[in-house]
Amino acid sequence: MAVIVQIQAVMDAIDFPEEWEAFLDPETGEILVMTDEEREVFEEEEVEDEEALEMPDWEKESIGKLRELLNSGRALALPDKFDFHEWDVMKRFATSVENPDESTELLEAIHGTGAFRMFRETTTRLGLRERWFEYRDQALREMAREWLEEHGIEYTEEGQAGR
Repeated sequence: MAVIVQIQAVMDAIDFPEEWEAFLDPETGEILVMTDEEREVFEEEEVEDEEALEMPDWEKESIGKLRELLNSGRALALPDKFDFHEWDVMKRFATSVENPDESTELLEAIHGTGAFRMFRETTTRLGLRERWFEYRDQALREMAREWLEEHGIEYTEEGQAGR
């Protein structure tokens, strides 16, 4: 029986902080995340006993699963924030806005220092914030869908099995 991955879990992993890495185990469908702290421990050859005692059980288990998955050779690195190119998504959103004045304002907001903040503020002021988040989620969903299909992994989307 093939493993079926929830597309929302992949979307969430793409949206993790940029310092984190996420991996999919294609045999189990589990997504494992490596935070900065876990990376430091993971890269050590042997964890000091004293250091291991200070770690919560869930973190020891997480590092153990990561080590096992990465050593197995079957780990698939998920796309991350760098792969998502949010600035391009903001630009596409801005050009999709029907009102030419609003579209121009959004396009101007994404240039210069503080572009992400200015864009957020502009979407809020123009009453487009919710529409922006829907657009952004759709772009994340499309990226997740393409990645899953590229790797031949079945997925569910809103309760429906897909491919």
